Amino acid sequence: MSSTESKNFDAIVVGAGFAGMYLVHRLRNMGFSVRCIESASDVGGTWYWNRYPGARCDVPSLEYSFKFDEQLQQDWQWPERYSAQPEILEYAKHVADRFDLRKDITFNTQVESAHYDEDGMQWKVATNKGENLTAQFCIMASGALSSTNYPNIKGLKSFKGEMHHTGAWPQDKKVDFSGKRVGIIGTGSSGIQAIPMLAEQAEHLHVFQRTAQYAIPSRNKPMDKKEEREVKANYKAFRDKIYRLPGAVLRPENVKSVTEAGPEETEEILEKAWARGGTGFLRAFSDLMENAEKNAVASDFAKKKMGEIVQDPEILKKLMPDYSIGCKRIVLDTNYFQTYNRDNVTLVDVKDHPIDEITEKGIITNGIEYELDCIIFATGYDAMTGALTRIDIRGRNRATVKETWKDGPQAFMGMAVNGFPNMFTICGPGSPSVLSNVITHIEQNVEWISDCMSHMRDNGKNCIEVTRESEMEWSAHVAELGDASLFAQCNSWYVGANIPGKPRVFLAYAGGFPAYTDKCDDIASNGYAEFNQVS
Repeated sequence: MSSTESKNFDAIVVGAGFAGMYLVHRLRNMGFSVRCIESASDVGGTWYWNRYPGARCDVPSLEYSFKFDEQLQQDWQWPERYSAQPEILEYAKHVADRFDLRKDITFNTQVESAHYDEDGMQWKVATNKGENLTAQFCIMASGALSSTNYPNIKGLKSFKGEMHHTGAWPQDKKVDFSGKRVGIIGTGSSGIQAIPMLAEQAEHLHVFQRTAQYAIPSRNKPMDKKEEREVKANYKAFRDKIYRLPGAVLRPENVKSVTEAGPEETEEILEKAWARGGTGFLRAFSDLMENAEKNAVASDFAKKKMGEIVQDPEILKKLMPDYSIGCKRIVLDTNYFQTYNRDNVTLVDVKDHPIDEITEKGIITNGIEYELDCIIFATGYDAMTGALTRIDIRGRNRATVKETWKDGPQAFMGMAVNGFPNMFTICGPGSPSVLSNVITHIEQNVEWISDCMSHMRDNGKNCIEVTRESEMEWSAHVAELGDASLFAQCNSWYVGANIPGKPRVFLAYAGGFPAYTDKCDDIASNGYAEFNQVS
């Protein structure tokens, strides 16, 4: 295709992660013409870019995978309980190969703008390669955690050594930290996964911590082949069970309230949950996330476990969180706290004394300059919204998504935005998204959206747009649930607190995956009454 040629499709999909891949496969099989645009050189999305040491999924492998094709889920063999980035990327490539997806994906290309043509009822999409494309539908499969965030620190570009971001790790080489003085900024999920691995390589590792974190041991291990055979013997029933769980993840559920157990029983239940590992620890009792008082039982237990590992009392004091466990993203670790017992690791607490400046030689904080050979930014993402607001997306009356969301994002079911007809988002604001098993969520969103497109085709509709009333009603419901939960009580990326100037809005739906999918099913069965539809 020449740089000036315009080509029309039924749908343009932005992003070739798991959402984009499934969209290409499903839409193609339903008879829609589809073109996917991807900035990377291959499929995988998050798992293409996040190649930092220790990168690993926190959802069990047998659940973090596609269910849409029975033979695919039977054939693929996962090596570990929680899969590492290389295995997940290989899985994504295998899916692309198996279903011949790459022929409908344009790689190494960025969408610069997507403008809705009201008269033609179609989207006009322009790329950085000079392509001008049109489509009836524009579907943003660009990811909830894909827009990397660099902190606004003085002198950021002045450093003469190596600099890397965990969310944009070098693709073409293995980064070697042997014999180097390394500094890592950030102790969220990526940082906690990377820090033990970096400490094993580096001559010295400086960890710059703004917020102390809880971390639950993952208890990762090789895949239990007996368990795998049992699951695959009736994978459908296994998936159906997951589908009806709050986070679409299989966890041991305790129906007992924490207030119903005495001290000894409480300790026993928490010990068993801790020994099992995984995010199911927060389900050890039914109501640990109900309020801070009930949550304190689990928070205090996790702090006690830290104290059993970290040897230096001053370091331990810095590592102690001052908030409820789970109100920030729960993190799974492997030897994270043990790392602070190493002689070649220094914890630098920057909560009270933020980083002043990055210099040619390193990082200055509290009047001390730490000379470094390499700086790693484990500073996360502009979550849920950044991948959309960084593209020039314009709907009716040329309104941009960024301007529309200036006071906080509002999206119906996390999939549709008033003022942006025929545009859908996958796992967008107001959906369970980051509080759920994302691949299960992706499949549900993709199937709902493609079924909606089929409904339009069958009924001669050219345009569909969620009503403002429906969007506002859903957004108010999302906010009400979020405000009533512990999630909204922390300064986390769940509420956009990691991005200066971003409106403080709880970004996900906290009502659970089953309630969300039931609502989606009702909308479809009622003929999409919450939408205006135009022939």
